[in-house]
Amino acid sequence: MKLKVCGMKYNENIAEVAALQPDYIGFIFYERSARFVENDTPHISDSTKKTGVFVDASLAYILEQIQKHNLHAVQLHGNESPEFCEKLDLICRSALDAESRTKGDEILNQVQDDKKLEIIKVFSIKDTFDFSVLKPYESVCDYYLFDTKGKLPGGNGYTFNWSVLENYPSTKPYFLSGGIGLDEIENIKKFKKNNASKYCYAIDVNSSFEIEPGLKNIEKLKDFKKYVITRS
Repeated sequence: MKLKVCGMKYNENIAEVAALQPDYIGFIFYERSARFVENDTPHISDSTKKTGVFVDASLAYILEQIQKHNLHAVQLHGNESPEFCEKLDLICRSALDAESRTKGDEILNQVQDDKKLEIIKVFSIKDTFDFSVLKPYESVCDYYLFDTKGKLPGGNGYTFNWSVLENYPSTKPYFLSGGIGLDEIENIKKFKKNNASKYCYAIDVNSSFEIEPGLKNIEKLKDFKKYVITRS
């Protein structure tokens, strides 16, 4: 099971987290978030995928950040339609030059799958969820991410009812998110033994490991990776 550490903001702390070699590091490009990234992000090893988190952003803005920050993945945390995801997917799979990237409307005929950027579509859950809403997204994103429904689009600090995922109808791998911290270690171990975890690709952590918004506690992350990720 892979690990994604999201909501990074400060370069020195980013370097510390990157040294732990998580599979993904998330940067939030949403101005209303306390973890909003305003400056350049540092280079990190290609073994860790830089992920940009967006909430109902324009296609042009997403493409601009992909280029500026050399993103490997895009996480769509708003009400993005299947059509929007498809257009982004096609553009990111194409060998676009810098100028055409900013336009957002050009789709080249030559597709280069080796340059394809991963698209993660987020859905929020509380006690129940209508999985039929996933169907239109099946062919236009690489992963789903299931987060807790709250006042904010992510970073709310509490978990949802994971048993809902026992009814997951898809074979598409997904990220499990929403208030996951050290207190959830035993629950995660139990979850791994449950059929609901069959397509769980990664665990996504954020606010439960923070000293303040955007600043992660490295020792807690080390413990989490040791007991949850490496002991699958």
